[in-house]
Amino acid sequence: MITQLAALTQLCGISGNEDAVRAYLTEQIAACPDIIEQRTDRLGNLLVHKKGRTAAAHTVLLGAHMDEVGMIVTGIDPDGRMTIAPVGGVEADAVLGRAVQTAAGVGVISSEPVHKLTAAQKNKRPAWEELRLDIGAEDAETPQLAPGDPVYFCGAWTPLGGGRVTAKAIDDRFGCAVLLSLLKEDIPCDTWFCFFVQEEIGLRGSRAAAFSVAPEYALILEATTAADLDGVSGADAVCRLGGGPVVSFMDRSTIYDRELYALAFAEAEALGIPCQTKTRIAGGNDAGAVHISRDGVRTIAVSVPCRYLHTPSCVAQESDMTQCLALTRAMLGKMHRL
Repeated sequence: MITQLAALTQLCGISGNEDAVRAYLTEQIAACPDIIEQRTDRLGNLLVHKKGRTAAAHTVLLGAHMDEVGMIVTGIDPDGRMTIAPVGGVEADAVLGRAVQTAAGVGVISSEPVHKLTAAQKNKRPAWEELRLDIGAEDAETPQLAPGDPVYFCGAWTPLGGGRVTAKAIDDRFGCAVLLSLLKEDIPCDTWFCFFVQEEIGLRGSRAAAFSVAPEYALILEATTAADLDGVSGADAVCRLGGGPVVSFMDRSTIYDRELYALAFAEAEALGIPCQTKTRIAGGNDAGAVHISRDGVRTIAVSVPCRYLHTPSCVAQESDMTQCLALTRAMLGKMHRL
């Protein structure tokens, strides 16, 4: 799974431009056994129905989103630099001075020269209106990009110390890698594997996919914020690297099914792996759309803790990732028998 994740993080696919990720997944799924049905809906969600050892007692959905945060071109200045806006929850100071990827090649996110800033401006966080994308164009008459074109982070997959890695787009190519790993395995019952679009701009793909599949139960794979850093204490740390899968009881979009929440911790204990919850009620994920689809869906989320989420340099721990896969595998078997 880790090798698969490394490849997935290097694909470019901001919300609404997930084509490269979907094409890669489609190619990989072609070699997976026991696929009953595979289709792409009109919004771009990739929906895969896999046959299990027995027919399903319930309709179960496993889901993860294909899109990543990034930027989009909004206009072109006379000097050839371009105005940009965020796609998803990206802070302007996380991209200032960074190299980025575009259809025209590599660019750089720039701002006003430091010698032109006042003392007050130097002490203020940058605003998106102040940033520009510089791709080396000489003027606005020969643009290589146009308004609406996507701009992606550069963030190579790089091993760190202590079994940790850094890369862009671990949110949520990690979830995609877990689903892809399970698609290659023999599973207990027929299950829907759904790769969603446009999570980062409002859970849009999962809303359509859940309506189409009409699941009774759902498990969402995600990456969630870890702030386990020096000087951060108590609930503000949210969760920690090395603490195992994160299973939430509540976030800003979902109150999770209480039986599934308890079952996740019981299964982690049976597997002999650590499991943690979020100590701060914050964020949200595709569960927010899935659990209120049709007449309701009993839903749980399993997330990998990740530092520096929504930046070009996410940091996660490999042991947490493999433990999330193990817990999801165990939960899949139990959810079909509830």
